[in-house]
Amino acid sequence: MNNMTMTEKQKKFCDYFIETGNATKAAIFAGYSQKTAKQIGQQNLTKLDLKAYIDERLKQLEDERIADAAEVMKFLTSVMRGEVTEPVAILDGDGYQKVVELKPSVQTRRSAAVDIGKRYALFTDKTEVAITEMPVFVDDIGEPDG
Repeated sequence: MNNMTMTEKQKKFCDYFIETGNATKAAIFAGYSQKTAKQIGQQNLTKLDLKAYIDERLKQLEDERIADAAEVMKFLTSVMRGEVTEPVAILDGDGYQKVVELKPSVQTRRSAAVDIGKRYALFTDKTEVAITEMPVFVDDIGEPDG
């Protein structure tokens, strides 16, 4: 995306719009007059270069927030191996609670292992067969007697 056609004020508008979702507020925060903020905000949203910048930034932000397959597999592996801990409140014997860091239970670790196994098809009884040639059927039974 070519940001050269955008002014600094327009870039600020876009960034504030991404944060607030409100064109009028974004225009005011970017430095436009309060009297014209609503009109300028709506106009800015119709400008193709500004709209493209906003769409590109939203996609980047979305991509950064969503775990990809590798991240999910790394997390499941760390749970399965007991490398992560979880804060849990327990009674300390005097009627008070304290927070301790516990490793995942065997059940949780097993569940992570099953999820990993499903991903790699480790637990299937089915065998995949790829047919590369057209099958040929041979009729060798012959004609019935009659």
